[in-house]
Amino acid sequence: MPNRHIIHADLDAFYAAVEQLDNPQLRGKPVLVGGSPEGRGVVATASYEAREYGTHSAMPMATAVRLCPQAVVVSPRFPRYRELSQAIRGIFLELTPLVEPLSLDEAFLDITQVVEEGRFPLTLALDLKQRIMADTGLGISIGLGTCKSVAKIASDLDKPDGLVVVAPGDEAAFLAPLPVSKLPGIGPKTVDRLKGEDIETIGQLARLPQEWFLRSFGKRGADLRAKALGEDRDLVHTERAAKSVSSETTFSDDIADPVRLQQELAALALRVAGQLAAKNRRCHTVTVKLRLADFTTFTRQSTLAAYTGSEDVITAVARDLLTKELHSQRAFRLLGVGASNFEPEGEQERQLELPLFQVK
Repeated sequence: MPNRHIIHADLDAFYAAVEQLDNPQLRGKPVLVGGSPEGRGVVATASYEAREYGTHSAMPMATAVRLCPQAVVVSPRFPRYRELSQAIRGIFLELTPLVEPLSLDEAFLDITQVVEEGRFPLTLALDLKQRIMADTGLGISIGLGTCKSVAKIASDLDKPDGLVVVAPGDEAAFLAPLPVSKLPGIGPKTVDRLKGEDIETIGQLARLPQEWFLRSFGKRGADLRAKALGEDRDLVHTERAAKSVSSETTFSDDIADPVRLQQELAALALRVAGQLAAKNRRCHTVTVKLRLADFTTFTRQSTLAAYTGSEDVITAVARDLLTKELHSQRAFRLLGVGASNFEPEGEQERQLELPLFQVK
């Protein structure tokens, strides 16, 4: 089977970089984009200047401000981020029609056809980085490989302004020394479980037989093994008739503390709002997914009075749903937030976004 050539493009500290781009007074300064530190706001993006103090996305904003008191806190501006994201997507589409947006700040590109026409993958990646910087003033990190998982891992290894190319045939050697946490689909709980079996690198994982993967991961086993070997064949999907967007996290340790759970929930709601913005969609239903320490899993959802893409509205609704489930003695191992029941595309009548809802 001929080699594919896949790019994973990931804009560097995108929200913070846009704020620094639009406000020259913020350039070179630590910037935190997210909710208010006075409430239960979380960090959506920290500029690289702020990251030097230990701040990072999904951290409670109050914690981030304590770590970096000189940081400038900025509220997210999703319409502006979407505007620049769409401009960059247009640049991607000039290179190849096979573009799969993942969020406002990242996408997969299948450039196989362009390479087969005689262009060098490295040249294409360099040209793409230079074009985006010239046209938008934003930096981007690129990973290039023969499959999506390798390209995504590569793009994260040399940020910011990174470019990591994994040549055909080098996938297994590239992945082998990396921690298993780098592999898409491996969360904190799984990392802990694998560590208990003395499996800490992707190379150690890749050496295990297919039967072990199927026994350990069920229906996901074959896919995870292919990713560990650098052989996944997942296509770059250009059209996705998604009926929902969601974000969830599995905790390393079960959490019972209501404040911590609300902070985690706010981070998930912010990601969901970002996904809606990337798709230019608004939702009518918000869902919270919960998994208890004993693996009992259930969902709760609310239907809004009007369509919304507002982070504040989604967070408020999700918090109300979560609060009803915070009984004594309950600890949670997984938390998720979803948005569904989208507004029909092309809808001209834009309703006011009201934080009113009915629980189903």
